[in-house]
Amino acid sequence: MEQPAVIPIFLTQREVADLLRLPGRTLEDWRQTQQGPPYVKLGRHVRYERAELLAWVRERRHG
Repeated sequence: MEQPAVIPIFLTQREVADLLRLPGRTLEDWRQTQQGPPYVKLGRHVRYERAELLAWVRERRHG
């Protein structure tokens, strides 16, 4: 039996900023310095895949 494809959920910069409780400008700075979470650029629109974002956050967990 074939498993159904998992459709990724993409978040906007504003949604990520709200989720992480950060200013949107911080995400912009991180993109400029290549320090932040992985993102996709679709034309001029930036999107973050939710699963990748959460994995990136977990990798930075301390304690």
